[in-house]
Amino acid sequence: MDFDQQIELEHLLFVDRQCRKCLRTMSLLDNFYKTRKDRGNNVSAYSYECKQCTIKRISKNRKKYSKRFGNDYPDW
Repeated sequence: MDFDQQIELEHLLFVDRQCRKCLRTMSLLDNFYKTRKDRGNNVSAYSYECKQCTIKRISKNRKKYSKRFGNDYPDW
């Protein structure tokens, strides 16, 4: 048997990851954002927080800043 025939792409890549916030296990490619676009398709290129938790965190922080600074988002 040839060793190369036994290895599939799924064996080399992790296809599931557990979110660090909600602790649900989901598909890595479908439910997690990449940390940077130029990182490639490595497992380390994806965040440890799922898309739903990321959206909740960003919206909560934007609401906090909008209350603090009025309707204008701070211009840093």
